[in-house]
Amino acid sequence: MKLSRLFRDFFNNQKAGGLMLVFVTMLSLVLANSPWKTNYINFWHINLGGHGIVHWINDGLMTIFFLLIGLELEREIYSGELSHLKKAALPMFAAIGGMLVPAGLFLLLNFGSDTQGGAGIPMATDIAFAIGILSLLGNRVPAALKIFLTALAVIDDLGAIIVIAIFYTTTISFVYLFVALGIFGFLLILNRLKVQALIPYLIGGVAMWYCMLHSGVHATITGVLLAFAIPFGNGGSQSISYKLQHFLHKPVAFCILPLFAIANTCIAIDNSWQAGLGHTNSIGILAGLVIGKPLGIWLFSFIGVGMGFCALPTGLKWKNIVGAGFLGGIGFTMSIFITLLAFDNAEFVNNSKIAILAASIIAATIGFIFLKITLKPRLKLDVEF
Repeated sequence: MKLSRLFRDFFNNQKAGGLMLVFVTMLSLVLANSPWKTNYINFWHINLGGHGIVHWINDGLMTIFFLLIGLELEREIYSGELSHLKKAALPMFAAIGGMLVPAGLFLLLNFGSDTQGGAGIPMATDIAFAIGILSLLGNRVPAALKIFLTALAVIDDLGAIIVIAIFYTTTISFVYLFVALGIFGFLLILNRLKVQALIPYLIGGVAMWYCMLHSGVHATITGVLLAFAIPFGNGGSQSISYKLQHFLHKPVAFCILPLFAIANTCIAIDNSWQAGLGHTNSIGILAGLVIGKPLGIWLFSFIGVGMGFCALPTGLKWKNIVGAGFLGGIGFTMSIFITLLAFDNAEFVNNSKIAILAASIIAATIGFIFLKITLKPRLKLDVEF
């Protein structure tokens, strides 16, 4: 199966970035539980311009991450796996199942409690981590599985963005919101007028981000809106969409996501952490990511194929979908991101982060072992990249 150069770049940067995320997370946890833990944790909350460093990372730099996700999603819609309904349907069905079933399991345990707002936490998949673990299997992995998992994770992130916009927006300033949407509309007009210079879009994007930040709607939504305002053209290597996406791969994979990980996993683990895992919130996260994700992804894929809405790609088997489903249970970045929006209570946030880390490790281990057993090594001549 022939893969585009940009997809190979995206996949390769994400797999290397995933391995880096593993390293910085371990480093952050060690430092947060070392003799320097107080200084280390306080560092991320140093006030800069009215906000802590971690706030600027979560609301500012992560907007660039969502811009990259938006550009990748746009490319998939226009010329990739999502450009044909039959091809797009399988990862779409899988992503929907991978969001609904985990959220349902979480609500089953937490409905009516103070933690029911965390239902969005187990809905998300961490692209970098999932692809990073998949890459460890080397030439065992067929191209169809790489594409399926990447498309699934991208759609999953879009679903997470929609969930954030609808359910994790509190007080709305309609003046700022309408100005932000007005700027977005202006950028769309520039797009229609075929303005190919990138600078006007970036300046408009910064202004839109500022207004969105003060509107009450989470500012990272700006990244996705800006991605769809930037002209795609024919999608070739000379289009500004291609150039920007290619430029952002490495900064996002090797700077922005590691910074987010290291800033948000500085968790001081005390002697009561095991008790925290026994809370219904933590159990809901664990059940959602480890059980709900693979179950939802496989079940909805099976239903979609059974009803004739989509087809299983050549070279893929149902057991491959199960393995990919477990890798989909690696929530990490997006799950922690939603945790920070769902809870104000520091104890809930800390327990949720520990549950996310535990669930992601379990899901990654099961997914890796399952795929290693079920995927056969291929000859070198069959390897795409």
